[in-house]
Amino acid sequence: MTPVLWSFRRCPYAIRARLAVLQAGTPVALREIKLSAKPEAFLAASPSGTVPCLELPDGVIDESLDIMTWALGRNDPDGWLDMPAAGRDWIARCDGPFKHALDRMKYASRYPDEDSAAHRAAACAFLSDLDAQIATWVFARPTLADAAILPFVRQFAFIDKPWFDAQPWPRLQGWLERGLASDAFARVMTKQPLWAPGHSAAVFP
Repeated sequence: MTPVLWSFRRCPYAIRARLAVLQAGTPVALREIKLSAKPEAFLAASPSGTVPCLELPDGVIDESLDIMTWALGRNDPDGWLDMPAAGRDWIARCDGPFKHALDRMKYASRYPDEDSAAHRAAACAFLSDLDAQIATWVFARPTLADAAILPFVRQFAFIDKPWFDAQPWPRLQGWLERGLASDAFARVMTKQPLWAPGHSAAVFP
């Protein structure tokens, strides 16, 4: 059975899972869904009810980083998993404090009692540190850290792109633009028809 990857095109967690699947060249049946109308088959598969979710013949992987590791564990042609130990720390900072602040900026109406200025400051602290870390990539060459973090920086940048572009983060901005302009990013962001029961899913990549 071809593994089934449940996904939502714009979700940063799903984007990074698709980037790793593409990098590994491991075929999956890609099922694009709407988060506002989750199919029963998806809810039956996903313990958390969130994307991405990978259905395998012998179980389910329900976390994006675990899906990335699964795919690259099968085939890692450019050694993305072979990164400095600090890479996991960068990803943890992205998924923890940065994502916490990002959500409260992007979806401010959901958090009316939160201090938006404090959350912007927290997000900017992470991005300033990341700018100082980057030369061309987070490390000397592309690794898991780049693919795992880039979709979230993209989401932050497009809250207010002119403001983001005006910040003193030239290396970060260049890194983001290279990532967004890559063939890989274009492929993972290609629009797919919504999956429905009885429909076959597109094979990806």
